[in-house]
Amino acid sequence: MRPAVFLDRDGVINRAAVRNGAPCPPASLQDLEILPGVAQALSALKDSGYVLVVVTNQPDVARGATTRQSVEDIHVRIRSELCLDAILTCFHDNCDGCDCRKPQPGLLLRAARDFELDLASSFMIGDRWRDVEAGERAGCRTFYIDGGYEERLPASCDYRVGSLPEAATILLALAASR
Repeated sequence: MRPAVFLDRDGVINRAAVRNGAPCPPASLQDLEILPGVAQALSALKDSGYVLVVVTNQPDVARGATTRQSVEDIHVRIRSELCLDAILTCFHDNCDGCDCRKPQPGLLLRAARDFELDLASSFMIGDRWRDVEAGERAGCRTFYIDGGYEERLPASCDYRVGSLPEAATILLALAASR
């Protein structure tokens, strides 16, 4: 069993557009911008033995605001630029009642089965309460990236940071001590 770092997508690895105080995905492939330091942080985490899995809610597909192909095109580019093991996506909306839409832990649990991951030694990094809660429900330790959004905060988290590179610095120190 291996440890993983689960990552939300928008606002964690790529810049999120903020509308009405909440983060939103890039509108198109042309709007995709990987955040500074993310590629280096992920490479260092990968080199230290973590499996890297993006777990992302993309409800705009169910809402008709974007196409599944547009989301997949963004994922192809992200995979080409970053050393990720997988990108798992929930395309459902809140009312669909699925087990994969964060804060439900379904995507993390699926990755744990598929990649033989040890959830107790894994981490979830996200910029919204849904991400943190999904990580907690899956049995992971959690990082909350505080993006200053005007929305509900996580009830709790293990670490509060300002960016993925900051979280990676902490994770690398933890990995060195194990």
